[in-house]
Amino acid sequence: MKSELENFYIKDEAVTDDNYGCYPTKRPIEEHIKKGFVCIDKPMGPSSHEVVVWVRRILEVKKTGHAGTLDPRVTGVLPVFIETATKLVKFLQESGKEYVCLMRLHGNARMEDIERVMKMFVGRIYQRPPLKSAVRKRLRIREVYEIEILEIEGRDVLFRVVTESGTYIRKLCRDIGEVLGTGAHMQELRRTRTGKFGEDMCYTLQDLLDAYVFWKEEGEEKHLREIIKPMEMAVADIPKIVVKDTAVDAICHGADLSVGGIAYVEKTVKKDKTVAIFTLKNELVALGRAMMDAEDIFRLKKGVAVDVQRVLMERGTYPKAWKSS
Repeated sequence: MKSELENFYIKDEAVTDDNYGCYPTKRPIEEHIKKGFVCIDKPMGPSSHEVVVWVRRILEVKKTGHAGTLDPRVTGVLPVFIETATKLVKFLQESGKEYVCLMRLHGNARMEDIERVMKMFVGRIYQRPPLKSAVRKRLRIREVYEIEILEIEGRDVLFRVVTESGTYIRKLCRDIGEVLGTGAHMQELRRTRTGKFGEDMCYTLQDLLDAYVFWKEEGEEKHLREIIKPMEMAVADIPKIVVKDTAVDAICHGADLSVGGIAYVEKTVKKDKTVAIFTLKNELVALGRAMMDAEDIFRLKKGVAVDVQRVLMERGTYPKAWKSS
């Protein structure tokens, strides 16, 4: 246990009560589904919205949502969140994206010129959304973190690009073509990563349907649990604060997190940044904005540590240990 807490400040060696809550990997399958997400390998053809609706119908749930729209012609990683986990969508939509793109030039160009021009687009760039997009067509700044040319064959350029959320790869290809002097367009595009979700986590809609039918007809949960991941995995990269059992229900009723309710605080917690609040059983309770750095949370005896913005755990999961005013 000590090695697992190396990245945390220990405020209180708290002990959890096994009569309340549940470790995410031990949830009943119905609850596992409603507090989970699945990474779908989106095929070419349907829109992101259509894929989300299909997931909802396959799993017979009321609510699903996705983190990051893909155009119908674009394939790749599409995380779909289910029921309770849909509350995470707002916090995860802004994560960085990685694509593999096939760009077709409209004229011949030397390899060294292609490499030189594409390097010019690494960093902060100006973009105006395409006419077909649903957002306002105002000029905005987006950041391209990395461009790697994978292969050049004639006028076809295959490259990998890592970008800030909201960057239009179709527009990026056109702008590269303009600067190169040949013109260019996006021929094919595949998203290979969104945030921490990569292709290695993806399953097809058919995989999901088969696993669900197998559980319904045969009672076998293994395949469905393999495909649908606990929502806690989706926030693994967000700095964490672990709270005592006595603080959980107050947070579920809308209270901000005070310093006195904290057991452990991750050293990466920074003031004004998003943090994830967990129980001692590693259940996700809520997301919020840190009101102070980790060092101050560890040092101080009182004060509000987190402005709670989104509660995910149901009230009454843990016993009430607070007094109504």
